[in-house]
Amino acid sequence: MAKKSMIARENKRKKLALKFDVKRQVLRETIRSPKSSFEQKESAQLQLQKMPRDSSAARIRNRCGLTGRPHGYYRKFGLSRNKLREATMRGDVPGMVKASW
Repeated sequence: MAKKSMIARENKRKKLALKFDVKRQVLRETIRSPKSSFEQKESAQLQLQKMPRDSSAARIRNRCGLTGRPHGYYRKFGLSRNKLREATMRGDVPGMVKASW
């Protein structure tokens, strides 16, 4: 089980990323646009830099939905390998069975 503070920090990052997502996209488009003047691009970069660091989607870490474990995470299921195995053995994951050959 991951520390509660780490899980809370990740949840905070997700909320901030959602909150600032549209604003970040607009600023990035302004910076990339060839039609923007140098002053517009410069002001957009400054505004982007002044935003909270945790509002960037790149800072979000995928974690297990049950334990908060950051490693061995399967995106398709939202679980770590350990909890995915337990769920599979219980039969909670349809179509997934233990490998045997």
